[in-house]
Amino acid sequence: MPLYLMFMLVILFVVAVSYFAKAAVLEFEQVADNDVLRVKSMYLEIIARKDALAAEKLRLQDEADRIFQMYELTREVTATFDEKEAFAAFKAHVDRRLMLEDCRLVDDVPLDVDDPVTFQGYRFFPLRSKQMILGEVAYKGLAAGDEEAFTVLVHQLALALRRIRLYNEVENLAITDSLTRMNTRRHLAERFEEEFNRAQLRHASLSILMIDVDHFKRINDQHGHLAGDAALREIARLIAYHIREIDIAGRYGGEEFCVILPDTDKQGALVVAERIRMAIAQEKIRAYDTTLQVTVSAGVATFPDDAFQMDELLDKSDWALYRAKKSGRDRVAGFSVYGDPAGA
Repeated sequence: MPLYLMFMLVILFVVAVSYFAKAAVLEFEQVADNDVLRVKSMYLEIIARKDALAAEKLRLQDEADRIFQMYELTREVTATFDEKEAFAAFKAHVDRRLMLEDCRLVDDVPLDVDDPVTFQGYRFFPLRSKQMILGEVAYKGLAAGDEEAFTVLVHQLALALRRIRLYNEVENLAITDSLTRMNTRRHLAERFEEEFNRAQLRHASLSILMIDVDHFKRINDQHGHLAGDAALREIARLIAYHIREIDIAGRYGGEEFCVILPDTDKQGALVVAERIRMAIAQEKIRAYDTTLQVTVSAGVATFPDDAFQMDELLDKSDWALYRAKKSGRDRVAGFSVYGDPAGA
C-alpha cells in the first residue's frame, strides 16, 4: 500500500477518533449539566420547602400564642363571678399583650350593634353574646395591628360576662322566693347563722321578728288564692320598705315572714315590729277586683337577752308570735317569761 494512502488512513482515523471523542465529551458535559440542573432544582425545591415550613411554623406559633392568650384570658376572667373583677382581669391581660391607651367597661352610651362608634376620642365596642347586649367596651389608642386580637379578646370577655350574669340569675332564683321576691327560708337560715356568729364574736345584740298574716286562710277562702298571693306580695313590699338595708327579711313559710335585725336590742326590735304592723294595718291592698284590709301579728326575741343559741332564739320569737296571736292578733309581742302580751 502506498505510503501516502496509509498516511491518509491514519489522518482519517485520527479525525474519526477526535470526532467521536468530542461527541462523547459533549454528551458527557450535557449529562453533567443536566445533573447539575437537576441537583440545583432539587436544592431550590428543598429551600422553598424549608421556607414554607418556616412560614408554617411561624403561623402555627402565632396561632398557638393566640390560643394560649385566649386560654389565659378565659382562665383569668372565669376565676371570679364578679363583673368588675372579670373586667379588671381582661384589662390587665390587654395591657400586657396589646398597645392600648385606655380601656373601660361602660353601660350608658348609645349602642351600635353593627360597628364600633367613636365618641369623644373613644371607640365603643358592643359586648354581645347570643344576640344579648351586655354593655360596651370603651377604648382608645389601640394600635392598628392589634385590632383583630382585641376583637377576639372582647368576644371572650362577652362570653365571660354572660356566664357571670347567668350564674347570678340562677343564684338569685335559688335564694329568692318567686312570689314575694324576698329571701327563701334556706337562704334566710344561712344569713341568720352568719349574723348570729357575728353577734357572738362582737358581743352585739341581734333581734329576730316572726311575722304572721292574721286569718290568711279566710282571705283565700273568701277572695281566692290569687288575692291571697297579691296580699303576700304587698306585705313583703311593706316589710322591705320599713327595715334598714343591713336587715335581712325573708318568707319563712306560707303566710309567715322573718326579719333579722343585726345590732338591734329588744326595744329597738319592738319599735321596728310595731312600725311594720301599723303600716300593714293602714294599707288598703288592691287585689285584682277587690280591696283587702289585712293585719299581721309579730313576735320578737333578742340575743343575748332571751337566748344564747340560734334554735332557742327562733323558738322564743315563735313563742312570742304565739302570744301575740292568742292575745287578739294585730299586735306585737316580745318574748318574756312573765309580763303583758306586748312584752313591753
